[in-house]
Amino acid sequence: MASVKFLNITKKYGENVILNGIDSEINDHEFVVIVGPSGCGKTTLLRMLAGLEEITDGEIEIDKLVVNELPPSKREIAMVFQDYALYPHMTVRENMSFALKLRKMNKAEIEKRVSEAAQILQLTPLLERMPRQLSGGQRQRVAIGRAIVRKPKVFLFDEPLSNLDAKLREEMRIEIAKLYQNLNSTIVYVTHDQVEAMTLAGKIVVMNRGIIQQTGSPLDVYRKPKNVFVAGFIGSPTMNFFRGKLVKEKEEFYFLNESLKIFVPAYALPEAEKYVGREITLGARPDDILTGEKSVDHQHKVKGSIEVIELLGHRENIYIKAGENRILATVDAFSNYSPGSGIEFSLNYQNIHVFDTLTEQRINP
Repeated sequence: MASVKFLNITKKYGENVILNGIDSEINDHEFVVIVGPSGCGKTTLLRMLAGLEEITDGEIEIDKLVVNELPPSKREIAMVFQDYALYPHMTVRENMSFALKLRKMNKAEIEKRVSEAAQILQLTPLLERMPRQLSGGQRQRVAIGRAIVRKPKVFLFDEPLSNLDAKLREEMRIEIAKLYQNLNSTIVYVTHDQVEAMTLAGKIVVMNRGIIQQTGSPLDVYRKPKNVFVAGFIGSPTMNFFRGKLVKEKEEFYFLNESLKIFVPAYALPEAEKYVGREITLGARPDDILTGEKSVDHQHKVKGSIEVIELLGHRENIYIKAGENRILATVDAFSNYSPGSGIEFSLNYQNIHVFDTLTEQRINP
């Protein structure tokens, strides 16, 4: 396998900047997920790595070799596309072996590689079927098998699960995770689905508007988002955000807006004195909105009323209205709350997130 480096990568279409100074390194045997909303440039970056898009500026290295001028066939990569891209007139076996035949590899080696890949992906009984006779999940496994037989240095996945239904996506996430463990390969995986990113990645690269917003392990990105965009994009349900000012009253600090007052302990924002009077954005994940007996701060409780309750089996989403603020709390199911009733809550101060409203950058540790 191999490492990958993006060195100040820029991509423009005329005056339209798609990627702006991308610097990132993917280590040998690493599973990296590039995640971001549609139009953020992630697929363009992957296609540039594959050699399917020209680079406006910068360099891409694979295994310490600059590949800017190399055609796709010389980069020792294999790409799995969103739409499978199978040849409809070929059987599964023929689809998987086609690239090897183009290399004029001997028949015995081709058969060995196809058989090994089919066994790994549980495709052996399907080798003589045509693509039209397969389910979406089976077609995606064939597309992955076609990549495996080439034994590339780097596997590239371009939103491979987006055409599958929810159950198949879950099954294929497991299959891809198992594949990574079995092959111990370098994988670069692009998706807009943050659930895929969190469950599959060893390292996440979060992109928006052609810029890398944050790079780190899934837990690091989830627990310590660097800015408001990352905080809102990573995590499901999404984070609650409140905009207001930081004020100081009797040696205590509070977040304050027109209808909400929330205590901010000094340990949650060590440099609080510096931000008194300034606009801040307070973030709290739904799991960190504490209600009922789980509320840890009875002195600084916030009052609101329940608008809607969504039952999710073992959990409930409770939508709370506090003045002009709508707050989502996730609690244990069968909580005995009901729409229209009053509710009190506090925050889990250990996990609150504080951002400078002007820069949208994180300001607490």
